[in-house]
Amino acid sequence: MSRPLSGDFPAYFEGYIGKVKADSAEKLPAVYSEQLASFYTNLPDAKADYAYAADKWTLKDLLQHVIDTERIMSYRLLRIARKDETPLASFDENSYAANARAGNRSFAVIKEEFLAVRKSTDLLLQSLEQEQFDHAGIASGNKMTANALAYIIFGHMLHHKTIIEERYL
Repeated sequence: MSRPLSGDFPAYFEGYIGKVKADSAEKLPAVYSEQLASFYTNLPDAKADYAYAADKWTLKDLLQHVIDTERIMSYRLLRIARKDETPLASFDENSYAANARAGNRSFAVIKEEFLAVRKSTDLLLQSLEQEQFDHAGIASGNKMTANALAYIIFGHMLHHKTIIEERYL
C-alpha cells in the first residue's frame, strides 16, 4: 500500500500526512513507533503541568489529547478496514481535553496509557492485509481510507512532537 492519495482524506489532514515519510502504512510502526514512544515517555516530569501560555494545554493535557486522538482515529481505521459503512461522528478535541481531567492524573500513568494505546494501534496495523488499507468510509462527513487514517495517526503524533519541542521543552 502506497501513501494516501489526495482524494483519500479531507484536505485539512494534508499537514499531518505530509509529516510522515514512510512509503507505506505497513512500515509506519517500524519507522516511527520506537522513536515516538521514546520521545513521549521521556518528557520531563518537571514540565508535566507546564503550559506555554495561559490559554494553552499543559503537557499532561497535550499528551492526553494525543492519546484520545489516536484512540479515536484507530477506531475509525478499524471500522473502515472492516468495511463498516456506518458514517462515523466527529469529535471536539477541546471538549475532550476539558473533560479528560489529565491534571488530576500522574504523568507516569498518562505515559503508560500512551504506550498501551500505541501498542494497540501498531498491532492493529500489523494485522491488516493490503486490500483492507484501501477500504474507504465516512468520518466527520468526509471520505477517508484506512490507509489515510494510519498516516494521520502518525502525522498527528509528529505534529505534536514538534510543538512540544518548540514550545514546552
